[in-house]
Amino acid sequence: MCMFSGKVKEVSNTRIFARMVAPARQGLVYAMHVDTPAEVAMVLPLPVVAGSAEDAVKFIDLSKFPHFFASLDKGFPSPAAGDPFANSLGPPTRSAPLKVHQVGSFEASYVPKMADFSRLDARFRLPEGSLEKVGIYQDYGFAVFKFKPGKQKVHPMALTFPSRFADRLFFPTVHIHDGEVHEKETFDHNLYAQCLLRGGRALLQWEESNANAIVFAQAGLSEGLIDATKHVYRMKLKGELKNEDHFLANV
Repeated sequence: MCMFSGKVKEVSNTRIFARMVAPARQGLVYAMHVDTPAEVAMVLPLPVVAGSAEDAVKFIDLSKFPHFFASLDKGFPSPAAGDPFANSLGPPTRSAPLKVHQVGSFEASYVPKMADFSRLDARFRLPEGSLEKVGIYQDYGFAVFKFKPGKQKVHPMALTFPSRFADRLFFPTVHIHDGEVHEKETFDHNLYAQCLLRGGRALLQWEESNANAIVFAQAGLSEGLIDATKHVYRMKLKGELKNEDHFLANV
């Protein structure tokens, strides 16, 4: 899901990478172009294990690896042309403010559950009732990334979390840009994944890299998110599509 706390002029060139970095712990990397007239926060839902602690999510600084996705694209026979990468939801509370992490050029926070959005800085709270419109997020956790005003290509945002879906990878692709959940939305996404095994029916619609990641992806700069010994898979989501999150069986 890509949801913002305020007005955004444009969001484009979204890239999402997923891999199980340990049993039942998923790594997620997200990058995009965004143009916003004021400070704004982007929210990503995370299917964390129920009851996970407030430190369950680990944010990873990839500011020294801004070309994360451009490096992945080098593994495919036909790289994408022109790729540029080389308000309160709960009642008032006296709970302590959520921890803010400085992750490269932006700040990030982990919101353990919907009611905890009231513990965020008021500037970055979501419109009331927005998340409730997507029923599946009732018991999810949420990563919140805060951006400065202007047109920008943010460096990849990265984290790991304890996933309730040990057998599949989760890609947050639902769009909520105006406080409403529309049946269809315009997509401009590339999804990337690494799986336990090569092949399998779940990967039939995905492109496969022409070698292991060690050959093309500078895995050593990824803080353990890219497995150098495995192939990378890529799927493009372009045009008007059903507005839903995506999953990939972790074959």
